[in-house]
Amino acid sequence: MSQTVTAQKQQIIHRTVLNNGIVVIAVENSAADIISSRIFIRAGSQRESQEKSGLSHLLSSVITKGTAQLSSMEIAERIESVGANLSADASTDYFLLSLKTVAADWQEILQLAGEILRSPSFPETEVELEKHLTIQDIRSQKEQPFTIAFEQLRRAMYQNHPYALSVLGTEATVSSLSRADLEHFHQTYFRPDNIVISVAGRITPEAAVDEIERVFGDWLPAQPSLTAQALPTLISQPDMVTTAQETQQSIVMLGYLASAVEDADYGALKLLNTYLGNGLSSRLFVELREKRGLAYDVSAFYPTRQSLSTFVVYMGTAPENTETAFEGLHTEVERLCATALSDEELQTAKNKLLGQYALGKQTNAQLAQTYGWYETIGLGIDFDTKFQQDVERVTPEMAQAVARQYFIEPYVSLVGPEAAINKLVSKVRSS
Repeated sequence: MSQTVTAQKQQIIHRTVLNNGIVVIAVENSAADIISSRIFIRAGSQRESQEKSGLSHLLSSVITKGTAQLSSMEIAERIESVGANLSADASTDYFLLSLKTVAADWQEILQLAGEILRSPSFPETEVELEKHLTIQDIRSQKEQPFTIAFEQLRRAMYQNHPYALSVLGTEATVSSLSRADLEHFHQTYFRPDNIVISVAGRITPEAAVDEIERVFGDWLPAQPSLTAQALPTLISQPDMVTTAQETQQSIVMLGYLASAVEDADYGALKLLNTYLGNGLSSRLFVELREKRGLAYDVSAFYPTRQSLSTFVVYMGTAPENTETAFEGLHTEVERLCATALSDEELQTAKNKLLGQYALGKQTNAQLAQTYGWYETIGLGIDFDTKFQQDVERVTPEMAQAVARQYFIEPYVSLVGPEAAINKLVSKVRSS
């Protein structure tokens, strides 16, 4: 089954489904003698139980460290001998194997990727080493006030949802992970009917499909089929969470449960995020840092998620400004509910958002990532056009209505010196 979509600037995106269920997305782009590929597996950290948190990240760290036929050193030598890049990563919504090489070497590196994907050996020594390194990363993050603030905010907002925990896991869960856990996770989710392979570069779609068929075509789906994941229903129950830490600044963070990427409000929320916290001309930066001098760092973020996302505004400020920072952030979010953006403000946000979106699809690696990602999380390759159209259609009234729907009462996360944090907590809870 094949599908062809023409994107802006007459870019042709081909979609083909192999007999074993692998979806192939191919974009021919001959501007450079490079082919970038992304192999997505629908097996991110949301597929982990809380007891096995960090499993997909650990798997990404060791999957390239040996196969049934090759050692870690042999894999590294094959990649480096042709100057290619091959790496693995795990996120909340997918697992990813990334490849980049000159066109002449793509077949060889794709063959190697196929072996890594299908028959990793998970050497025990490598598993233990990567567990140790991951635990070091987790401990390091505990020394970073922003990370602490976001981790406790995320746990409060997502409760028993898999998104509640970092993709790294916790010290306790990572310590308990075993090679058998990796093998079980791999056997469960690494199967052709759960894979999307996207390719962009100096190769025709027909040649890309033929080569992927050669490497992966004999890989048959396991039985039984994967079942849809049942995720817990999230209900907003705003709370205030704090960590007292003798740092030189306070982190003040407000969070709101927001829509998933497939929801109708996604485009409007992306625009509000761009207006509030994207860059040096954003509302939060100009009003709270430039005009009032409150912030060391101030911004907003609204990550794209397959399930419910979070809309977050935050500030790093001097401890004596903790209360003022909270009031400033809260006021700016409430302003979006009380007052519609002007036509000029909204158009500026649209220009910035769509301009950055276009710049994010310039290289072969970016093209392979974007279209493969859309397919993997169930949006389809036509979402590229749909998203831009949705953004263009947003009016000031629509943006205000979305703000009123989501920005009702925030979750609050605070990290900083105890006296400053306690003073704000007492004030908020007594109001």
